[in-house]
Amino acid sequence: MDRAVMRAGRCVVLASALLALATGVFAQALADPTRPPDAAPVLGSAASAGAARPQLQSVLISNQPGGRRLAVIDGRSVRAGDKVGGAVVVSIGEASVALRRGKTLETLRLTPQTVDANDAMHVRRKQVHVTQ
Repeated sequence: MDRAVMRAGRCVVLASALLALATGVFAQALADPTRPPDAAPVLGSAASAGAARPQLQSVLISNQPGGRRLAVIDGRSVRAGDKVGGAVVVSIGEASVALRRGKTLETLRLTPQTVDANDAMHVRRKQVHVTQ
C-alpha cells in the first residue's frame, strides 16, 4: 500500500510540474496591449536616421482652460516649442501635432487617414441623412 501512495504522489508532483511549465509557455505568447510600439531599428547612417518620420504615440490635453498640452512623439514627451528631430512642435491638437521643419509644415496624426470608396460613400449617406 505504501508503494501505491508513493506512486500516486509522484504522479501528482509530475502532473503539477507539467501544468506549471505549460502555463508559462502560454503566458509568454500573450502580448501586453499597454506596451508602446517598439522603436524603429537604427540603420547606422546619419542620413537614414534623419529620413525617418517621427511617430505620434499619444496626446494629453488638460480639461482646464489654458491647461497644458503634451504629446508623446517617438517615446519622448514634448510641448509646443520643443524640438523633435530637427523640427519644432508648432501646435498640439486632440489627435494631431503640427511640426515645422524649415518652411515646411508637417502634421502627425494618431491614426492614419485612409478612406476607401466604401467609407466615403458611407460618410456621404450619413451626411445626407442627417441634413434631411
